[in-house]
Amino acid sequence: MADAQARDEAVRFTSDLIRIDTTNRGGGDCRERPAAEYAAALLAETGIEPTLLERAPGRTNVVARVEGADPSADALLVHGHLDVVPAEAADWSVHPFSGEVRDGVVWGRGAVDMKNMDAMILAVLRAWARQGVRPRRDLVIAFTADEEASAEDGSGFLADRHPHLFDGCTEAIGESGAFTFHDGAGREIYPIAAGERGTGWLKLTARGRAGHGSKVNRENAVTRLAAAVARIGEHVWPPRLTPTVAAALSELAALYGVDGDLDDVDALLDKLGPAAALVEATVRNSANPTMLTAGYKINVIPGEAAAFVDGRYLAGTEDEFRSTLDELTGPDVDWEFHHREVALQAPVDAPLYARMRAAVEEFAPEGHVVPYCMSGGTDAKQFSRLGITGYGFAPLKLPEGFDYQALFHGVDERVPVEALHFGVRVLDRFLRTA
Repeated sequence: MADAQARDEAVRFTSDLIRIDTTNRGGGDCRERPAAEYAAALLAETGIEPTLLERAPGRTNVVARVEGADPSADALLVHGHLDVVPAEAADWSVHPFSGEVRDGVVWGRGAVDMKNMDAMILAVLRAWARQGVRPRRDLVIAFTADEEASAEDGSGFLADRHPHLFDGCTEAIGESGAFTFHDGAGREIYPIAAGERGTGWLKLTARGRAGHGSKVNRENAVTRLAAAVARIGEHVWPPRLTPTVAAALSELAALYGVDGDLDDVDALLDKLGPAAALVEATVRNSANPTMLTAGYKINVIPGEAAAFVDGRYLAGTEDEFRSTLDELTGPDVDWEFHHREVALQAPVDAPLYARMRAAVEEFAPEGHVVPYCMSGGTDAKQFSRLGITGYGFAPLKLPEGFDYQALFHGVDERVPVEALHFGVRVLDRFLRTA
């Protein structure tokens, strides 16, 4: 079992990694190398040989293999990213890159997304080195760059250019799952991610007739774009249940003793109370307008206007997503994928899922483990190119009132020390026998 030193190291490593500013502003503006070197050094101290790889200078990834006891078993990929989203220090209670430990909480950007998981992985591996522990099967450890942007310098680069490093890997764990969700009625729910919606970031372009702002213009590109954006924003997408979401709804319905009628999803969500938050964003596709750009002077009607839309689609629904966007944009507005990644689906009746459930239940016997689908995406999308089935499993036991999901990319991101201690225990238990 993970010892006291492992638990303490998980806290220290989380704090140290937070202090290494790996802000990813997109467009290549990030430098993960100092964090990658930090992680690689901790691995090397245990006798694990890390490989550092870059597609672009400073955009460093770390990959290492831990040999398992059963050479005939498939390998398991364990991954976490090193970059973080920007943080405005003036908005925070503590400096976002201080890594300060105050009142039993580690503060800073990356505390939950996801330097905490990186730190817990490192702490477990170092504990094994002290104890002479070998996992059942090979583990491939990957700390990646660029997850918070396109992943082109991170998991995408690794999957496309260095697939041999993942030979034998059939399954993976990464962010985000096995955290405590309090339902407000005394129940603790631990959702394990077994799917992700696909990413469909869109660019809309409207073209029209440029002209003077004082003249009537029925071919105004801004008007055409605005109409299309309004239609997209107001559209109500119909329910589309994937096996993961259906399983989540059924298990939650059973937990609350309500009729689990999957033919009336919205009525079922109403019966689940606060727990509906775990699934309501993934029972249908979505498309949210986020950016607009047009014109250069108030009295000039531009000949072109553009908008960007954050679209997400469930497994098996991409064709419907595309055709719906064709209808909503209409004949005067073109659209294209600005960035596209696949939707993922993982089986919830797999032995690996059962082992994750058992590891959580050993240390949180009062908890209720359920599957769920992530509304967004992770590096699991890129690793799926290698035929690797991904799950979200970054265990944390959180106190009531601690809004884990709101802290992702939010202000005052932080993680309780006790949550990290729990995560180390659960990861240790799971990875030994996974």
